[in-house]
Amino acid sequence: MSTHLDPKQYSMATQTTSAHLDEEEEYYEEAIGNSSQFIFFTAAPSWLVSLVVHFILLLVLGMWTLSAPDEDEVNMLEVEPVATKIEEVEELEEIVVEQEQPTETDVVTPNDTFVSDMVFETPVEVTEPVTLANDIEAAAVQVTLSDFGPTTAPRNDLMATIGAMSGHGVEGRGMKVRAQMVRSNGGNEASEAAVAAALRWLAEHQYPDGGWSFDHTLGRCQGRCSHPGTADGARNAATAMALLPFLGAGNTHLEGEYKETVRGGLQYLVTHIKNDHGTGSFHEPGGSMYSHGLASITLCEAYAMTHDKGLLIPAQASLNFIAYAQDPVGGGWRYSPRQEGDTSAVGWQIMALKSGHMGYLQINPNTIRGAMKFLDQVQSESGAYYGYTGPGKGQSTTAVGLLCRMYLGWKKDEPALARGVEYLSKIGPSKNNLYYNYYATQVVKQYGGEDWDKWNVKMRDFLVAEQDKNGHQKGSWDMDGGHGDRGGRLYSTSMATMILEVYYRHMPIYGAAATEDEFPL
Repeated sequence: MSTHLDPKQYSMATQTTSAHLDEEEEYYEEAIGNSSQFIFFTAAPSWLVSLVVHFILLLVLGMWTLSAPDEDEVNMLEVEPVATKIEEVEELEEIVVEQEQPTETDVVTPNDTFVSDMVFETPVEVTEPVTLANDIEAAAVQVTLSDFGPTTAPRNDLMATIGAMSGHGVEGRGMKVRAQMVRSNGGNEASEAAVAAALRWLAEHQYPDGGWSFDHTLGRCQGRCSHPGTADGARNAATAMALLPFLGAGNTHLEGEYKETVRGGLQYLVTHIKNDHGTGSFHEPGGSMYSHGLASITLCEAYAMTHDKGLLIPAQASLNFIAYAQDPVGGGWRYSPRQEGDTSAVGWQIMALKSGHMGYLQINPNTIRGAMKFLDQVQSESGAYYGYTGPGKGQSTTAVGLLCRMYLGWKKDEPALARGVEYLSKIGPSKNNLYYNYYATQVVKQYGGEDWDKWNVKMRDFLVAEQDKNGHQKGSWDMDGGHGDRGGRLYSTSMATMILEVYYRHMPIYGAAATEDEFPL
């Protein structure tokens, strides 16, 4: 049962943030004065109308005796795990759905407010973490909303070594730091020019409702760019993938050349989140848990970059859905909630959890333990290589698994990590699989050394050379491998752009300049 939250109640709910947000209140007030924020009412007339309407309703309802709701209507979190097994494949399942047609009435304007009409339950903070000795299977089955919260978690609970922290991992996206990191980490003027051209292409292919589609031809493009994707029903995923390169380059809804573009995209996501067992779901036909992971990454990154309180509840709710949807036995994720996992879907969920962690949102330790258990089940040779749903040595899955291990706390001197990086380095960048390149580039970059120097030159120069330079396709990429056929030109452009943003998208995991710590366990 979907319940709409009264604007006044929602405003009160967003005040339950932790102390570190209160300390930054002056920043928020200044930002509100200078730019529209994700708040629920910014125009005085709407407040007046709402006040009058609600006052009249209260008078009318006061004359009625309301009965208590039927207990059968209460949303319960206890559900049976999905037992159906799906044949192991490397590609996403293709689901044919009708394309949602944006209409002119959906046009997002700069003055639109950012409202989610969903209400999410208000849980409390984890008080008794379950250890692996208590059996992760039993622990995961007992997941309830009391394990989570819409407020930010205390920083000293999240960070194992907060003394080494100088930020939350996205500081490199600021213009001053970004230029320095491009020079020091292997980028150049050509790579930055390619990023700028890609952002222009993405902005030009935004739909009137603020979102994007993998079938980019239905918007302003009008078919002038070739190679539309076939996953046209996965609009949450497409919108998230289009937004991530903007966020990676330092654009938010509050600042940057493309702040209105970002605002429209975030508006689209916030208004398309669904209440699922009291959590916030972006699960959709054609995209499934992949869509959710990508949308959650986007909201959490936007929140981490701005600490805009209006993004707090949707971002936290999306993380809560990840915890709810986790396979209670194996600890992974796949197409549907609580289904046995695969490494590809797991990678996006862990990236979302890490993005939430960088924004100091609450992450259930049991969710992290479950993800680690899944990785243990699909690893080979002590974690140097990874398979899809079982032990293996796939190129893409190994890249995903190693990056997850890095974010989950593996140290640089871990022998299996060194062997895995060596394996990827010998393979080198792919000429058509941007999915593999996206994960592998991050792994080799974070590990550093001579392997990164060699990898970077090949990867950077290849992408710059392959970018379209003419016509309406200028600034985009078109590659078929690694889900490129389903995601089309939009998917390829997003992945290629994020690869070229690797110099500053995330601060180093290892070394003296490291700003990211492992998850709490």
